[in-house]
Amino acid sequence: MKKVIHIVGARPNFMKVAPIHKAIAARTSLQQLVMHTGQHYDAKMSDVFFADLGMAAPDIHLGIGSGSHAEQTAKMMVEMEKIFLKEKPDLVSVVGDVNSTIAAALVTSKMGIPLSHVEAGLRSFERLMPEEINRVVTDRLSDMLLTPSRDADANLLKEGIDPKRIHLVGNVMIDSLLASKEKADQLPTLKQLGLTPRAYVVATLHRPSNVDNPKLLAGLLSTLIHVARKVPVVFPVHPRTRKMISEQGHGPELEKTPALKLVDPMGYLEFLSLTSQAQLVMTDSGGLQEETTALGVPCLTLREETERPVTVEVGTNEVVGTDPARIREAADRVLSGDVKKGRVPELWDGRTGERIADLYARVLGVEQKRAFG
Repeated sequence: MKKVIHIVGARPNFMKVAPIHKAIAARTSLQQLVMHTGQHYDAKMSDVFFADLGMAAPDIHLGIGSGSHAEQTAKMMVEMEKIFLKEKPDLVSVVGDVNSTIAAALVTSKMGIPLSHVEAGLRSFERLMPEEINRVVTDRLSDMLLTPSRDADANLLKEGIDPKRIHLVGNVMIDSLLASKEKADQLPTLKQLGLTPRAYVVATLHRPSNVDNPKLLAGLLSTLIHVARKVPVVFPVHPRTRKMISEQGHGPELEKTPALKLVDPMGYLEFLSLTSQAQLVMTDSGGLQEETTALGVPCLTLREETERPVTVEVGTNEVVGTDPARIREAADRVLSGDVKKGRVPELWDGRTGERIADLYARVLGVEQKRAFG
């Protein structure tokens, strides 16, 4: 029986793999294994997502943990090689742009194992971002490049990628969002936090370029305080961000603003229940730019660039950078009712997992229980 190994390592990966795994199980005779590298190893950052998404525990857990980019990636490569030698997969499927993604790409290319990259072709054109290096290298090494939008196709073609390797399939993370929203809407998250629908802001900060820079972090936190003086702001704090807030002594200042609610990282369903009913989301996350566009919720991206321009061109996202004055102006505008209207991009329809399942079945020459239609 033909075998596919899915690689996951960080929270955004789980939402992308879950629909693919489910669709393959329903539609094909492929054998599947899920390998969790352990890049996100805290239960709040990892385990709860499997439960929320209805996924069984990973078949393989490498337990790599934290470390520098080089150390973490190298450890993954050593362990992946052992697993691939043992399991002999016919295809390895990677998603996104984390260290787990590039580690699998490097190992499979050396071992001659076919590689599929889901969410290929995204580019921020900022080589200082570790994720950008991961994207570019993974796309170069992949046999199949599965793109979420036509701008991603265009990026790959400009880089000289053979068009036969490029497959526009849509955004698989939106599959998870649409499948989970009804269940998320039933959670008492807003009531527990004392919030009113469409009368609060959700904020997330986790990128090293933002939170490891003392000046930038101080400026971004000042904008959250500014917004929290007008409406409640819920700020699920990433472990890295919480560490930097503590080390840089911002705790007392934040505590003086009771409407700025610092909470622990949330599970997928709990966080979806929060973002889907927000008046505004302020973030440096890539995935949230996509989710807010699908939800029709205004989003301010606290970065100087985005690898997801479709969320700006047709969606609800605005890239406002990291200058506090510019962020405050944009947030005030949205809160006053001057909201950018958007629409859902092409093929963000909740059926991307099915398209990927059918593609893998065709490429590997296995029986399909039912064809996509």
